[in-house]
Amino acid sequence: MNEKTLKERTANGLLWGALNNFTIQLLSALIGVVLGRILNPGEYGIVGMLAIFTAIAGTLSESGFTAALTNHKQPTHREYNAVFWFSTLCSLLLYVVLWFFAPLIAAFLHQPELVKLSRLVFASFVIASIGTAHSAYMFRNMMNREKAIMNCFAIAISGAVGITLALLGFSYWSLAWQQFTYICVIDIGRLYFVRWLPTFTFDMKPIREMFAFSSKILITNIICQVNNNILSFIFGRLFTSKEVGNYSQAAKWNNMGHSLISGTIQQVAQPVMASINEEDEGRQVNVFRKMLRFTSFLSMPAMFGLALVADFIVLLLGEKWTDSVVLLRILCISGAFIPIHTLYQNLFISHGRSETYMWCIFSQIVLQICVILSLSTWGIQTMVTAYAIVQILWVGVWQILAQRLMQLRFTDILKDICPFLLAALGCISIAWITTKGMPSLMTQILIRIIMTAALYIIIMKIARVTIFNECIEFLSQRLRRH
Repeated sequence: MNEKTLKERTANGLLWGALNNFTIQLLSALIGVVLGRILNPGEYGIVGMLAIFTAIAGTLSESGFTAALTNHKQPTHREYNAVFWFSTLCSLLLYVVLWFFAPLIAAFLHQPELVKLSRLVFASFVIASIGTAHSAYMFRNMMNREKAIMNCFAIAISGAVGITLALLGFSYWSLAWQQFTYICVIDIGRLYFVRWLPTFTFDMKPIREMFAFSSKILITNIICQVNNNILSFIFGRLFTSKEVGNYSQAAKWNNMGHSLISGTIQQVAQPVMASINEEDEGRQVNVFRKMLRFTSFLSMPAMFGLALVADFIVLLLGEKWTDSVVLLRILCISGAFIPIHTLYQNLFISHGRSETYMWCIFSQIVLQICVILSLSTWGIQTMVTAYAIVQILWVGVWQILAQRLMQLRFTDILKDICPFLLAALGCISIAWITTKGMPSLMTQILIRIIMTAALYIIIMKIARVTIFNECIEFLSQRLRRH
């Protein structure tokens, strides 16, 4: 693949990936606001306690085969068919196990209502596993436009189901049915866009061939899911459902923020980097650094800006969610670095270094669990702060490992990240000081958003930042074509 083709493919992938993720997060935010005004923190907390089990079970049924098929030189029907049957059968087995474990989970978390609720929530990953092979095909071929359409329908339909049930008084059940409906619609969309059907040929040899690579991805993805959901689970044991609900609300908005960026990068990073000849190390370094600059250019102002206006939770959802504001601010600071983590992770996967990827994530989660448990007597805020600090500092660990993989110097990485980090910090600091004394919360938030965005754009233009100019040029070309 020549430089021009790679650049166009990457740019188009990023554009549709960005539209996909922006649409998802916007619709999710609108639906979340409506549900947040109807439901209370305790109801959110009950569903949040189950997140870790659903995430791990879903990861087990997928088993890392999306990444394995993407790295495969030329997967055929044989490989996709094997992945379909393995994922489906594995998820059914896991569901049976979790069905019988439901009473034990409910007893551990002191929430008897979780028995019936968990059995519905866990059913969603069984449905999701049916579309694993189709999802891998879409990811490998960067079908981001189709994903955008599919996700829009899924969020709109599932959101309508959730809101309707909440208004009818179904409490936390409305959140569970919303999740289940979303997965069902996504699977229908995958079947529509990927005109591939499995056959009744149970050839598991491709699974054995891919398992050496995919097993490390599987273990790592489980660790990632533990990392993403461990606080809700620990808090479910230590604190009330209301406190868990406040954290879950903050984590949800933080995830929507950084997922908009990391999800965009995720959809192109591994396919693009895997397509570059490993012998051309200089080109690999240049592509990675350019992606890193683009990631930092977006994530720093977006996530620091979200921390700046975290009071919007009270404005949109009401005073009952006030305790979520501080937690959201803390999470957003570390959330700015999560897309950078994602980029490093895809670098190692694209090089087939799934074992490095696995051990780095594993070490991070072990450290985070040890740190937050040692601070459990200090309360939720201190535990979340410690969790966030480890998340930020771990970028340095990824860089040390990346430097061993190829000639990726630490000083170059600092040059790529720090300008955007400092620019974003400067903009939000000015906006914070200028608007601090405003009596109207709505006016304060609006001015902070406008001021931060304007200052950041001005800095980018004055400094003649290349990545900013390239983004403007690309968008201008797209608009002229249409």
